[in-house]
This record gives sequence, structure tokens and C-alpha cells, in this order.
Amino acid sequence: MTNPKSKIVRLSVRAASRREAEVQNPKSAHGLFVGLVTLDLIYLADSAPKNNQKIVATDYTVAAGGPATNAAVTFNYLANQATVLGVVGSHPMTQLIQADLANYKVAIADLEPTTDLAPPVSSIIVTQATGERAVVSINAVKTQASSASIPPNILQNVDIVLIDGHQMAVSYSIAQMAKAKNIPVVIDGGSWKAGFEQVLPFVDYAICSANFYPPNCQTGEEVFAYLSRFDIPYIAITHGQKPIEYLSCTKTGIVDVPQVQAVDTLGAGDIFHGAFCDYILRESFTDALALAANIAADSCKFFGSRRWMDLKD
Repeated sequence: MTNPKSKIVRLSVRAASRREAEVQNPKSAHGLFVGLVTLDLIYLADSAPKNNQKIVATDYTVAAGGPATNAAVTFNYLANQATVLGVVGSHPMTQLIQADLANYKVAIADLEPTTDLAPPVSSIIVTQATGERAVVSINAVKTQASSASIPPNILQNVDIVLIDGHQMAVSYSIAQMAKAKNIPVVIDGGSWKAGFEQVLPFVDYAICSANFYPPNCQTGEEVFAYLSRFDIPYIAITHGQKPIEYLSCTKTGIVDVPQVQAVDTLGAGDIFHGAFCDYILRESFTDALALAANIAADSCKFFGSRRWMDLKD
């Protein structure tokens, strides 16, 4: 996307710790994060294994995962209250998910609390030298819930909703309800998922990755054009360490992101979305993008999806 009048936004601020967030955000907000809940097994290794190769990891960690879940943890860390709406169930492995989210004070609204199916498990190998990751996951393919499973009054006192597209039937209903209540809706467009076209008419902020390609879209310009047809006022496409492209009410531009020596890029996009949900409640669109990019970049300096918070505290 090119535009000679595009505005380049550069905002140099240090990523906020919880203590700083409490000063900047004295009034706690409540966010609802709709989508995937997984159990992440994360290994740090010299490289991903080749066929028939066994490798020994140099470090590992276990945490709850999924785009909406990691975003909720980040949102809560920034002195807010987050609830994850997804499928968890009663399988013994879900105790690890529940313990992790309880540790970060994130509430769970379980769409299928009685299911005894094993939760989706993601196995992730992070390459130590580059921070790049390889992921094997089943996502929410076997744990789709119906809109009838939505708890009553789920949007009571909610200030913002994020949807990651992994529970599309539920997301469609939540987006409709949020729109009726004038609650802003953010989508995490990590990749295109069938049914997103039904949710898009209710979206206020479409924050997408460079891998988000709606039908018949092959370039960033086509993605912006496609999303604009749904009258979404604020659209952004992230490109990892490269600048973020945005469209803000017909105004285009880019937002620079911090350059860091990445130890682990796992969950950086999810963390970006959680931070964006915090900042957009009190900042301009471009400033919220820049501030969220600072948080996400800071998280890349640490192994795993949680240590950036634990070690900073």
C-alpha cells in the first residue's frame, strides 16, 4: 500500500510494566476475549527436528495458549480485567490451563464445561538463535461450540471485545450483541477463517497479520479494499519487525515498530492484540498501534509467552 501523503508514526516509549500500567490506566477496563484455548508445550532448541531426528531442548515451559487467551493475559497484565470465552472442559489436562490463567487472574467463561475431550494441544519449538518458531496444533477444529452455549449476561460491564475467529458461531452472536450495545469489537486476523465474512460487518478494529488473506485477495492493497467494503473504520496489517500499515477512516499510513534482538517471537501477535485492546480505550488508533508494538517487541526478548511479564515484575 503506497500513498505519498501517508503519515509515518514513530512513538518511542518503553514497554509498560504492571506498575506503570496501573498509573497510566487508573480505571480498570473489562475485556471479553472470544476464541481458542489451548495447552501450549513450548521448547527452546537449537533447531526444529528433521525427519527421524531426536533433539534435546535447552529449556521448556507450559502455558495456556491460543490468540484470544494470550491476548486476555496481556490485557489483564496491563491492569485490566479479562475474561476468556472458549471451550475448556473437564479433561484432566485442563487443570494446567486453569492454573495458568488463575495465576494471571484471567477469568474463564467455559462454553462446554462438561466435555471430557482433551483440550487442543500445541507443540511449539523455538529456534534459539533466531526466535523463530515451528508449531503443530489442532486448534479448535474438534471443539466448536454453538451460540446456545453463550452464558447469559456475558457482555455485562464489558468495555471491549476481541474475536480471534476460532469459535465462529459464538463470535458471530457476540459481535452482533456487542454492536447493539456499542461495545467496540476487535478482530485478531491471524489468518482467514471461514465465517469471518459474517462477523466483519460488526467490527470496529480489524488488526490483521500479513498472512490474513480473504477470498480472492493476494496483496495488502486487496486486503484493505476487501475489509473496507464492510465499513470497518480502522484497519491495520502487521508485518512482524517491519512497519504496520493502517487505514484510519480513509487515511493511510505506517507505524514503525521497535527493533529488538528476538529470543522468541511466539505469541507476539497475540500480545500485540491484548495490548491494543488496552490502549485503544484511551488513545488514538495510531498511538494504540505504536504502544502495542512496544509491548509485543518487549515480549520477544524473553522465552515463552509469559516470562516477559514474570521477569519484569
